[in-house]
Amino acid sequence: MHVLDLLQSDNLGLTLLWGEQSLLGQEVSGVTATDLEDPGRFLGPGELVLSGLVWWRPGASAAARTDRFVAALADAGARALLAGEETHGGVPEEVVAACRAHRVPLVAVPARTSFRAVTEAVYLRQWGDLSRRPTRHFALPENVRSELSRLLEGGAGPAELLDRACAHLGRLPCYLLTASGRTVARTPSAPAIPAQRAASAAKGGVSLGVEAESSPYDAWLLHVPDADAAPPRVLHEIAEVFAQYRDGTARRVAARRAAGRELLALVAAEAEPDLLAAALQAAGLPAGGPYRVVTATDGDALAEALRHLEGARWAAGPGGAVLYEGPDGAGPAGPSGADAAGAAPTADLADRLRAVWPLLQACAEPGADLRLGVGARTASAEGLRASLCQARFALTAADEAVAVRGVEQLDTLAELLSGVPPEVRGVFGTRTLGSLGDGMLRETLEVFLANNCSWTRTAEALHLHVNTVHYRIERVEALTGRDLSRLDHKLDLYAALRC
Repeated sequence: MHVLDLLQSDNLGLTLLWGEQSLLGQEVSGVTATDLEDPGRFLGPGELVLSGLVWWRPGASAAARTDRFVAALADAGARALLAGEETHGGVPEEVVAACRAHRVPLVAVPARTSFRAVTEAVYLRQWGDLSRRPTRHFALPENVRSELSRLLEGGAGPAELLDRACAHLGRLPCYLLTASGRTVARTPSAPAIPAQRAASAAKGGVSLGVEAESSPYDAWLLHVPDADAAPPRVLHEIAEVFAQYRDGTARRVAARRAAGRELLALVAAEAEPDLLAAALQAAGLPAGGPYRVVTATDGDALAEALRHLEGARWAAGPGGAVLYEGPDGAGPAGPSGADAAGAAPTADLADRLRAVWPLLQACAEPGADLRLGVGARTASAEGLRASLCQARFALTAADEAVAVRGVEQLDTLAELLSGVPPEVRGVFGTRTLGSLGDGMLRETLEVFLANNCSWTRTAEALHLHVNTVHYRIERVEALTGRDLSRLDHKLDLYAALRC
């Protein structure tokens, strides 16, 4: 099976935008559909890559973003990029230029042609008439398809669907993974794998994307570690089952988000206890705590991070979530570790979220601002407002170096100040130190405070005479109106320097 074979199909209506003859004649091993901006870890050598170009956006960074995408395809050994024209009305010139630069053949897929039709054409061409091929190339048996349809209608979950879909294949290790490495489901013969390893597991074996409306953080992949363990056509049909499952749950997901949005709005508005209790119940959370509020710069990333906490119960809205930490399913330590008071033990939720946050960052667009703040635990719903304020403050204090901050981490003056909005810090610093300028007086003050106001050590650090240090500090006191023999005035100046 070659790219040329697809181009010769009148039914698909594909158009070659760039590709040398020698490249178009290379053997194709399979197909992967993706709209991740960095799909490299999910691709195998010899694959065709189908993309709707949802990740592409016009602007100054379009060329760089496109180059990263196509470079990932070239590094993975992709045979060609099949780009859908529906999203942008055509294939952008940046994509054509990048494919030419990285020598990746580029084929345009018209809006009338579905990706499913392209995939079917590849596998039918590759294995011919499946009824005359060896057993390993058969399609999903009719009785299995019927059973899966009944399970979908009955509201079965991913674990049951995957088990039944793979049962006729023997002891097949098969996983349903998210882009961030979370295991949605696995067959009984598939050993558990940690998220950090699962996030890169798709580099080997066979991985098929599950088409559904989802964020880049929770895109689903059907993954089989052994590329020869199951017929690709069967795996493709199983992936379609899960696409139907996700479509069917979209309404329930939207309802939960609406309930979470309403709950957070009531918490922020300091609603009456009875309204808050009703909102908690509508969001699926118990009326009695303990609870904790978590906020983030990206609501989709936050939701996927919380899904990594096994057994967690939470309700999320845009950029925030209320997490139930009671004994029946949400504490970071799990239900088995409840203490005598009935609450989960004091396992650090921020640490748990900090462990998975890099997996979310790896799925995000380059340069995306992904930060998370965790409020303190509150014993009852009445304390949710305080936990929300704390989480927002911790979110402001989070930065590139420490992207996940819990309010308990703010245990120094410097960390406390980091949560003050930059605009406020700027006014305070300018008002307090503005008259010093940026020269030797400010430097002397910084060194003086860093050396616990020791005249001798300051003079040694600055290579000055002690009398010179005395003179400069007197000038600092005169210009700022502070007396450096007083603790409160020292703190004022120290805080201003930190700001």
